[in-house]
Amino acid sequence: MSVHEASTPRKTKSLPEPARVVAPDARIARPPPPVKITRAEELRRQLADEIVRGTLRPGAALDETEIAQRFKVSRTPVREALRQLVANGLVESRPHHGAVVAQPSFERLTGMFEAMSELEAMCASFAAERMTPLERRTLETIHEELRMLSSQGNPERFHDVNEHFHNAIYAGAHNDYIAEITLATRVRVQPFRRAQFRNLGRLAKSHAEHDQVVIAILRGDRDGAASAMRHHIDLVRDEYEIYAVSL
Repeated sequence: MSVHEASTPRKTKSLPEPARVVAPDARIARPPPPVKITRAEELRRQLADEIVRGTLRPGAALDETEIAQRFKVSRTPVREALRQLVANGLVESRPHHGAVVAQPSFERLTGMFEAMSELEAMCASFAAERMTPLERRTLETIHEELRMLSSQGNPERFHDVNEHFHNAIYAGAHNDYIAEITLATRVRVQPFRRAQFRNLGRLAKSHAEHDQVVIAILRGDRDGAASAMRHHIDLVRDEYEIYAVSL
C-alpha cells in the first residue's frame, strides 16, 4: 500500500437521514367536529325520545304518512327512521299492521344493560393493555371536551361526543369482533342511555365516572379499567330508571 493510499482517509457511505415525519397527533387528537345529523337520524331521535318518555305508548301505530306530515318531510327519512327504531327494539314491524311502538319489558331492558356492562368492561380491559400512545392521547382529548361540555350543560353535544369516547375505547381494544358486538348492543340500548343525560347533574357525574376509566386505561390497569367501566354502565342504568320514574 502506498503512503498516499494510507494517508488518504477512506470515505464512508453515510446513511441517509430519516425522513422527517410530521406527527399526526395534532390532527387526530383534536376534539371531534360536531356530528352532522341526517334528517332520518334526527327523526329517529325525536321518535325514540317520545317512546322513552311515554308520549308514544306501547302498541301505538306509527303511520309513515302522518309522521311525514307532522315533521314536514318526505316519507323516505321517516321510513329510514322507523327501520332504525325497529333495529333498536323500540318499534315492531307487524305484517299487514305496519310499525307499532314496542316498549321492552323491564326484564328485557335489564338484560340489555347487563350485556352492555360486561361488553364495555371487556373493551376497557383490552384497551388498557393494547391502546397505542396516540390512541391514549386521543382518548384524553375527547375526555377533556366532555369535561367542558359537562360544565356548559349541553346534553345533546355531550351525547354525541360521548359516542366518540366509547368508540375510542372499542377501537383501542384492538379486537374487531368484540367491538362489533359491543357497538351493536349499544345501538339497542342507546335511546335509554341518552335519556339519562336529562337528569339534573348527570353530565358532571358521567364525566367523573369516565375519569376513573381513563385513569385506569392510562395506567395499563386492566382490572381497574374493567371495574370502572362496569360501574359506569351500571350507574347509567340506574340513572335511566330514575328518569323513567320521574315521567
